[in-house]
Amino acid sequence: VMVWLRRCTHYLFIVVVAVNSTLLTINAGDYIFYTDWAWTSFTVFSISQTLMLAVGATYYLTFTGVPGTATYYGLIMTVYTWVAKGAWFALGYPYDFIVTPIWLPSAMLLDLAYWATKKNKHSLILFGGVLVGMSLPLFNMVNLITVADPLETAFKYPRPTLPPYMTPIEPQVGKFYNSPVALGVGAGAVLSVTFTALGCKLNTWTYRWMAA
Repeated sequence: VMVWLRRCTHYLFIVVVAVNSTLLTINAGDYIFYTDWAWTSFTVFSISQTLMLAVGATYYLTFTGVPGTATYYGLIMTVYTWVAKGAWFALGYPYDFIVTPIWLPSAMLLDLAYWATKKNKHSLILFGGVLVGMSLPLFNMVNLITVADPLETAFKYPRPTLPPYMTPIEPQVGKFYNSPVALGVGAGAVLSVTFTALGCKLNTWTYRWMAA
């Protein structure tokens, strides 16, 4: 009975974490809707995506102890987001304007760090966390610059994620505008270590709860 209970709880937790990760980052690819503030939102969203990927993937990875699980988790998030972004397509937005955040390569690096260090949890936190934090903004910027005529498209269509009263009168300038990738990578490299550690701790709490 306990084995059955643990397995059910395990799958339930994974579904809950994966679904919530996706819901919390579902608009994270819509940088371009914040036309005047695109690079600022890119930096902030990079951190939020790093958080949700690192915590969920690390939790799942250390729970199973099988390298490759983080990549599987990233795939789950990606597929969920594809389905959700289908709503934009249904609303009439062109297909090449819909941006789905790229999580898979960063999740693969997390798996690689776990496998290469022979399942050392502390190395996973340190190396895996830094790799995820540094890689995710890079991949998502490549993702973003492939959007066809972003400014033209953004002004042609409404901005459902930014109410009119929040639209800045002047385009934002300053440090975020200069290097959103550098800021996202810098913040991610530091914060993602904490996020990864949280994923490991979540695993510990789950085991304790199930063993009671």
